[in-house]
Amino acid sequence: MFFHQKRLQYFTPPDKPDPLFAKKMQELVGGAFGEMTVMMQYLFQGWNCRGPAKYRDMLLDIGTEEIGHVEMVATMIAYLLDKAPLKVQEEGATDRIVGAVMGGNNVRDEIMAAAMNPQHGIVSGLGAMPADSVGFPWNGRFIVASGNLLADFRSNLHAESQGLMQAVRLYEMTDDSGVKDTLSFMIARDTMHQNQWLAAIEDLQSEGLEGPISPSIAYEYGKNEYAYKFLNHSEGTQSAEGRWAKGPTPDGKGEFEYVANPQPMGPEPEPPQPDPRLHGTSKTSQVPGTAGQA
Repeated sequence: MFFHQKRLQYFTPPDKPDPLFAKKMQELVGGAFGEMTVMMQYLFQGWNCRGPAKYRDMLLDIGTEEIGHVEMVATMIAYLLDKAPLKVQEEGATDRIVGAVMGGNNVRDEIMAAAMNPQHGIVSGLGAMPADSVGFPWNGRFIVASGNLLADFRSNLHAESQGLMQAVRLYEMTDDSGVKDTLSFMIARDTMHQNQWLAAIEDLQSEGLEGPISPSIAYEYGKNEYAYKFLNHSEGTQSAEGRWAKGPTPDGKGEFEYVANPQPMGPEPEPPQPDPRLHGTSKTSQVPGTAGQA
């Protein structure tokens, strides 16, 4: 059961409408690493959690918080689009276009960069949409919920790292004090969430629920003589200087080995010939009366 409080977790209105920045803010709503993605990711991980109750409760805590973050960003976008002066936006693009012509730049790119998202006016009535900054709809394939908490928590750390990077970049793209203040709060929460997932990974491992490698059955199934070799598959040997190339492995089960000149261990492939009924191209002629012709 979910309850909605009408007050936002945090919000400072923007100084003025800015439909161009509203278009950019859509990335924090429906982008691959936006608030909709982490919201759905954490909720599905929580609903599917079979581990200790504290992990399920924690996942549902943060997943529910992320619902509020979607609302915060959607509200900010609505404010940025409020009374958006479309004529002014068109006039504001003129200087950029003239500059592009004089400088020999791509005029089309300048027009697109200086234009508000037309779907904000046509589709959503000057409101936020479940889409990214270029209008690509949010996709459920963005989320990860595998049932293995270690694998999922590492994915969560990745999502929060990318989301925080995008929020910081947006913060640096605006001078609007209200937008910056709201983003500042979200940046702080994403900082907490990165620390949270690092701590949760540490917790799982300290309790012996998961080891460094997930899933642990990999040690039983894998050809472990190849499990700790770093293969130098590109020019140069600078990669030999890294922690991954020498010394004990983090799982405590082996030693890294650097292979400077890896060699193939399998044969050259010999694909089976196609079934004639599929009409694929085979090694021998399939055209009647042409066998042996050059």
